[in-house]
Amino acid sequence: MTIDVLVLGGAHIDRRGRISARLVAGASNPGSWIEEPGGGGFNAARSLSRLGLSVTMVSPRGGDATGEKVTEAALAAGVDDRPFVFLDRATPTYTAILENDGNLVVGLADMELYRLFTPRRLQVKSVREAMAQARIVVVDANLPTETLEAIAAITSRQGQMLAGIAISPAKVIRYRNCLDKLGWLFLNEAEAAALTGRAGSAPLELANLLRAEGLKAAVVTRGPSPALCFHASGAFTIDPPPLSAIRDVTGAGDSLAAGMIYALARGFQPPQALRHGVALAGLTLLSPQAIVADLHPDQLGKALTRVAEAVPLGS
Repeated sequence: MTIDVLVLGGAHIDRRGRISARLVAGASNPGSWIEEPGGGGFNAARSLSRLGLSVTMVSPRGGDATGEKVTEAALAAGVDDRPFVFLDRATPTYTAILENDGNLVVGLADMELYRLFTPRRLQVKSVREAMAQARIVVVDANLPTETLEAIAAITSRQGQMLAGIAISPAKVIRYRNCLDKLGWLFLNEAEAAALTGRAGSAPLELANLLRAEGLKAAVVTRGPSPALCFHASGAFTIDPPPLSAIRDVTGAGDSLAAGMIYALARGFQPPQALRHGVALAGLTLLSPQAIVADLHPDQLGKALTRVAEAVPLGS
């Protein structure tokens, strides 16, 4: 049995409060509240599954009602869910406060349970089997440093593509000792700055700085500016399409990763693969949720027609 994508990473509950007027710091602000399953790895897993790939997810979970919501969401998306359940622990949560335009004011990540996803968990039979059967392995930096390094060693030995999702500037540095074993890393400018120690670099300079850190290939999102991609054959940028109104930025980076991984799994080269990622990120920015709940390949295909072609960067 072959698994298209194995995802090892965060699967928890996102809680997001959105301020309905201009932010007033240090005061009570009117707004609304939503709660839904989330996590970098889990967002990508559900999108990949809805696009038609076979996806297995492995993540720690608490024995609580919050964990049951995550389980139900995996089932609804068609993901083969194989959690480590700790009955006496709480499922992780991420709480965010957003401005009216959808941009993040502050986030609070209660992710202590992920520390229990140690390298020893990779020796569990069901996980070993999934690791052996997967064409592509996706991780996110919610996992401990030593676990990311152990996964990278296994995928390198087995000749599998390993893709990483950065999650945050504080967590992306967990990849530092295995950057050279990543097939792809998906990150934003702040996360890139955390790796390189340099902020505000021009696209080609940033690509060279990340290569110097050991990365072979990566995608750096830059908000409304062109997304940067570099790989073994060169570097390029792609302009995101104009959007009528951004509903919520949460999950857009995870969707970009999912869209590109989906296209790479189908045999597309990086420029066309990133166009798929940018298209899916755009759909997510227009959605009130962290993923596109009714996602299907035809929908992605229509969004792809609005994405510009890649623009190569000089060496």
